[in-house]
Amino acid sequence: MELETDIVAHAFGSARLRLANTDVLVAVKIEVEVPFPEQPDEGKIEFFVDCSANATPDFEGRGGEELAMEIANSLAGAYKSTQAFDLSSLCIMKGRKCWKLLVDILILECGGNLYDAVSIAVKAALWNTRIPKVLSVHLDGNKVEMDVSDNVHDCEKLDVARAPIMVTISKIGDHCVVDPSSAEEQCSTASVVVAVSQKRFTTILQSSSGALHPTTLMDCLKMGCEVATQLDMALLQILMKTPSQKDIGFLL
Repeated sequence: MELETDIVAHAFGSARLRLANTDVLVAVKIEVEVPFPEQPDEGKIEFFVDCSANATPDFEGRGGEELAMEIANSLAGAYKSTQAFDLSSLCIMKGRKCWKLLVDILILECGGNLYDAVSIAVKAALWNTRIPKVLSVHLDGNKVEMDVSDNVHDCEKLDVARAPIMVTISKIGDHCVVDPSSAEEQCSTASVVVAVSQKRFTTILQSSSGALHPTTLMDCLKMGCEVATQLDMALLQILMKTPSQKDIGFLL
């Protein structure tokens, strides 16, 4: 696995991950928004996935739109839990203003295990994201006045320690395997994707039309939780060692 962070100059945070023949680029943009009425003290996060036609012949025309929507929805579901990502840190003024994170994901090459690769790249990009520091905020009538620091280095980092990692488990024959290649995915009779945040499931979805026996499903969930936890620990350890706001590359 090869991962680079801070590689998109005009983004607030970015990462590129290559896992075997799968290549994913993630860039994070930030906007000022009005919070949802039912969540007045929380910010927003949205995911957009673009499956490049060069990634695989299956994506030509509109072939990748359905998969892109599935990945975006799975990420939205995984990050929806407050135990996975604290949106309250994005609040500027309760009920008035908040930061909105726009996470753009570009699938450059598809060689299998796409959900896993995307989740790792998204977490790395969010870790690399810098939120502009708000010096002051006040109401002028019904208008919110904000004073944001002009210093590009005077920023705040997001807490992504609990951001979920996805793991795909495929059943091939009598065995369940992780990190399937595209050929292995075609051979599998059924697959399940789990999103795990600190040993807790935030999303469980089936990514194929096959069926799993309840016992097999429980084995898959247990394996996915263990693998996701180990992968998350390794990723955070490497990210903590990387220089800030510099082009870096490393292998896991």
